[in-house]
Amino acid sequence: MKRILYLLMVFLALRAEAQVTITPQLPPAGILSKAQLWNIALMSGSQAPIGATVTLRLMDATTNQAVLTGITKEILLNRGARQLTAADFTPIQYEYLSPSVDRSPNGLLPAGNYLACYSLILSDNKQHQMGEDCIPFVVEPVSPPQLNMPENKSLVETDRPQFTWLPPTPASMFKDLNYDLVLTYVREGQSPEEAVQQNAPVYRRAYLKDVFVNYPSAAKALDTAATYAWTVRAKNGTVFAAQSEVWTFRVKGRKVINGDNNGAYVALRRELDGAVVSVSDVLAFSFINETDDTLVNYDMMDLSNNQQLEKGQLKVQLGENRLSVTFKSRMKDGALYLFTVRNSHGERWQIKVRHTEK
Repeated sequence: MKRILYLLMVFLALRAEAQVTITPQLPPAGILSKAQLWNIALMSGSQAPIGATVTLRLMDATTNQAVLTGITKEILLNRGARQLTAADFTPIQYEYLSPSVDRSPNGLLPAGNYLACYSLILSDNKQHQMGEDCIPFVVEPVSPPQLNMPENKSLVETDRPQFTWLPPTPASMFKDLNYDLVLTYVREGQSPEEAVQQNAPVYRRAYLKDVFVNYPSAAKALDTAATYAWTVRAKNGTVFAAQSEVWTFRVKGRKVINGDNNGAYVALRRELDGAVVSVSDVLAFSFINETDDTLVNYDMMDLSNNQQLEKGQLKVQLGENRLSVTFKSRMKDGALYLFTVRNSHGERWQIKVRHTEK
């Protein structure tokens, strides 16, 4: 008889457990305060009142490391649905497992990807703990970092610019706000976003604590022939939080007219413009090799008749190249020519040349 009564009590307890459901109500992304973790709907199908305690494990979804745990006081559930908040569960006992979490009751969670796992402990003369229900969500700032200088699609005066930006908001959600800056070339046919994802960086800085950084004087000067793309990524410690837009800029070229004047190098253009360089028999030029080519082809064309005047090959290296070509063909004084460099991908750099007698 006792065994039958015991089995009946177990059956009723399991039935009561099965009749209580928990539905956490978390936004999938955005700013989230610690108190919002306890926005929960509980529904009881039990005929009799039943005590319920909610436990929470908050985990970093990237590392699977626990960030905090929490357990509420016991509340009494009657039949039906009940919408609950942190105020209904207070006092809530927390155990903090990460120093990045704000310990104030309404503190904001740090930016990152999370997994919130809830379970119920039901009390009906005896405690029964239900299995965990886990919900992923993302905490991200209202606005990412905002780029400031150099302005988008601008022409900057210096080949060693300063980069500045505005921090993400709200700053209070970051315990260890830092930035990664990436600067790279934009190849022909690429979008700026593709450039920062696919190309090797020209310059990169990590764990910047200030909202500005100067392009170093010891680094190779930025080239006037290239279009550059840059972006800033905000992080909370080592956890990615948000990324700015991708902006582009070019470096204003020096106004050098004489192409063979004492070490002055004329930047070849990806797209022809109205620039014309005057040379006698030597053209000193620069261009950026973005491939692993070690040789490029060049040619000179007479624009009066579209006839090729001469051609050849030049040894190059990755990055900026400063080269010179001595023309052997007879060139007409005052005549206009087109000098072109081509790599193995068919990409071209050009400049118009006007011949002048020494």
